[in-house]
Amino acid sequence: MSTISPLLLVVPPVAGGIIGYFTNDLAIKMLFRPYRPLQIFGRQLPITPGLIPSNQSRLAKRIADTIMGSLLTPEELQRLAKRLLKTERMQGAIRWLLDLALTQTQTTNQDKTAHILGNILQDMLGQSLPKMLKVWARDEDFLADQIDHIFDQVLLDFRLNEGQAQQISKWVRQGILPPDRLRRLIIDFLTDRNIKVIDETLREKTSGTYWVVANIFGVRNALTRLRTYCLDEPTKCNNRIGELITALRVENRFQEWLQNFSLQELPISTVQQLRITLRQTIRNYLQTDGVPLLKGLSDSIDWEKVAQRLLKRLQSSSVVMDSLDTASEELALILERYLEEDLENIVAKAIPILDIDQVIMDRVKATSPRNLEMAVQGIVRNELQAIVNLGGILGFTIGLMQAGILLFQ
Repeated sequence: MSTISPLLLVVPPVAGGIIGYFTNDLAIKMLFRPYRPLQIFGRQLPITPGLIPSNQSRLAKRIADTIMGSLLTPEELQRLAKRLLKTERMQGAIRWLLDLALTQTQTTNQDKTAHILGNILQDMLGQSLPKMLKVWARDEDFLADQIDHIFDQVLLDFRLNEGQAQQISKWVRQGILPPDRLRRLIIDFLTDRNIKVIDETLREKTSGTYWVVANIFGVRNALTRLRTYCLDEPTKCNNRIGELITALRVENRFQEWLQNFSLQELPISTVQQLRITLRQTIRNYLQTDGVPLLKGLSDSIDWEKVAQRLLKRLQSSSVVMDSLDTASEELALILERYLEEDLENIVAKAIPILDIDQVIMDRVKATSPRNLEMAVQGIVRNELQAIVNLGGILGFTIGLMQAGILLFQ
């Protein structure tokens, strides 16, 4: 029996291990490499580019279908949306938006914000409010409670003080009824017909001493002379009237009457009628003159300056800052109630709009083979290396079996 050389027993396992190791390593690398097709003599070599680069479009489609079919299903997206849209998270997001909006009003955009806000205020007061006010004023009960409250709490108990009564009485004496106007009123009143009526009435209706005066002396002559005096001697007549007003203390008496006057002294029926008349007068005024009044008021106001002052006030208002939490909480609760009812429909409408599967396909297609290889190796580097090592072990094992067979033969 011939002896076997030790080299024949060593070579098969070593060669098998080397071949198994490097063939597995080559097979793994050929999944990605070469990155571009190789050509010789104008003809593309087989299995170039690598398996994954040559099928990257199909791979992208398969990855997108897998993710959308098993991972990002509508039900799973609804669960994700519910976790993201919890009340606490929505409240925090809304509070952040409110803080951001308030901060923006303090930046260089404040002039633009004031301009926009000014236009809104002008439109509300100059256009929208007058139209609504004209419609509201048609209702008989419009502002009824408010006007009655003002009438009962303000007008009914209102009394003029001494200074106010003095100013009004002085204004009436000097502006409304000065001596010259009183003289003209006397002249206009003492017409021939009025003098005749007064004279005849006194003659027929009086008795005693007044009857004697009326029938023996008569008043027609006295009234006629008074009218003549007012016409011929206007300056003297005015002086006499002024002296008479002073002597009779007409201004002081009128002042005392104004100070003592109150609506509570009137009969209840009169007060009720005044209340109704006031309410009707205000309604009629708003229907006819309210619209031009508000438009004129709107045109006379510099709304941009008003908006700037309003924004500055909002920036420093502690009430606004304290109300942000409450506002964000209420808005979050409103969104939560809305989402509870329509979240399924919203997600169903959002999936086609987002086009997530196309986004995944585009991202996979846009990834270069080199980056794709690095990404895969970064995830399963140890597993791929284990496959390479396993190839070496299998090759070494097969070599040992061959060496064993040679040895037994």
